Amino acid sequence: MDQHLLMTVVLAGIAVVATVLVAFPGLFSDNRAEQRQKSIGARPIRTLNDASRDPNARRKQVSDSLKDLDKRAGTKPTLEIRLTQAGMTWTRRTYMLVSAGLGLGLGAVVFVCGGSPLVAGGSALIGAFGMPRWMLTYRRNRRFKQFRHYFPEALDMITRGVKAGLPLNDCLRAIAREAQEPVRSEFRAIVQAQGIGLPVGEAAEKMAERMPIPEANFFAIVIAIQSKAGGNLSEALNNLSRVLRDRKKMEGKVKAMSSEAKASAGIIGCLPFVVGTLVYLSSPQYMSLLFTTDTGHMVMLGSAVWMGMGILVIKKMVSFDI
Repeated sequence: MDQHLLMTVVLAGIAVVATVLVAFPGLFSDNRAEQRQKSIGARPIRTLNDASRDPNARRKQVSDSLKDLDKRAGTKPTLEIRLTQAGMTWTRRTYMLVSAGLGLGLGAVVFVCGGSPLVAGGSALIGAFGMPRWMLTYRRNRRFKQFRHYFPEALDMITRGVKAGLPLNDCLRAIAREAQEPVRSEFRAIVQAQGIGLPVGEAAEKMAERMPIPEANFFAIVIAIQSKAGGNLSEALNNLSRVLRDRKKMEGKVKAMSSEAKASAGIIGCLPFVVGTLVYLSSPQYMSLLFTTDTGHMVMLGSAVWMGMGILVIKKMVSFDI
C-alpha cells in the first residue's frame, strides 16, 4: 500500500473517532456521578439521638464513618472528577476535542517533516492519548502539592477561631475568603454546599473526594466524628495540624536522604543521550545508520522502550511515600 494512502487512512480514522466523541459525548460518560448528584437532596440526615451518651453507639458511628470514607476513597474517579481535581473548568467534550486536535496536529507535523506513516501514526496516538493525560496528571499533582502546603494554616485558623468562641461555619467562611489557593476554593465549595442544606460533615467528605489525599481525608474524618459523636473540635484539629506538619518535616528529611539516589538516577538516565550526541558529533557516518535505515529505526525504537522501562524502575526505587 502507498505510504501516503496509509497515512491518509490513519488520519481519517482518528478524525472519525474524534467526530464521534464530539457528536455523542454520552457514549463514554459515567452515569454514576450524575446519580450521586441527584441523590444528594434525597440523602437522609442521620441524627445522634442518644448516641452521644452511649459509648458503644459512638464507637459504632465512628467506625461507620471511617468505613464509608475508605470505601469512597477506593473508587476510581471519572474524567470529570479528575478535571475538577486539577482545577480545570473543561468539560468532557472539551477534553476530547483538545486530545483529538493534539493527535491530528502532531501526526500531521511529523508526516510533513518527512516521517514515515508508522512514525506519524504513533505520534498521533501519543498526541491524542499521552499528552493530555500527562498534562492532567501534572496539574492534579501540582494542585495536591499546593493544597498540602497551605492546609495546615487553614486548620490553625479554625483552631484559633473555635477557641475564641466563633462557630465552625464562620471559621470556614473566613478560610474561604482569606486562604491561599487551592485551599480557598475547596473551602468555598464547603460553604456553598452548606448554603444548599448539606451538613458540614458531608460537605467535608465531598472535599475529600475532590482532594483524594490523606490530609483532606483526615480532616473529613475529624469533622464527621465531631458532627456525629461530639468532642473537642479545636483540640482534634490542633492535633491534626501538628500531625500534618510532622509529616511535612518527615517528607523533607526523606527528600534530603534520597537526593543522592535521585541524582544518580538522573545521571544514569541522561548518560545514553549524552554519549550518543558526542559520538554523533565525532563520527556522523557511524551514527547516521540509526536514522537512515529501517534496522536503525527498529534499534532506536527498542532502545527507547527499554530506556523508558529503566527510567520507570529507577523512579519507583527512589520514590518514597510518607
